Amino acid sequence: MTYRFRIGERCVCVDDLFPHVSIDQGIRAGQEYTVRWQGNYRHYIDSDFYGIKLLEIDRGNDDGPEGYGAADMPFRASRFRPLVEGGVGKKKKVEEKL
Repeated sequence: MTYRFRIGERCVCVDDLFPHVSIDQGIRAGQEYTVRWQGNYRHYIDSDFYGIKLLEIDRGNDDGPEGYGAADMPFRASRFRPLVEGGVGKKKKVEEKL
C-alpha cells in the first residue's frame, strides 16, 4: 500500500531511476521535496497510479521526441517517503521495511 501524502508535506526521494527513459526527470535520491499536489492519475502508457507533484519541480509539457503529451505529469508516489520528526526535533527519513 502506498502512503497517502498531504499537500505541503515534506518528503524524500528514495528512487530516482527511470530505466527506459533517457531524459533527466529532475528528482534525486536522498533529496527532500514538498508535495504541491497528490491524487490518482491516469496516463495512457503508464496506466493508473497514485502520484504527487513537487513544489520544487514543474515538469512542464512532456511533448519532446520521447514525450507522451502530458502536462506537468506527477511522479509515482512510491518513489518518495514522508519525512517525520524524531528525537529532539530532528527530521529523519522513513524507509519502508519489506
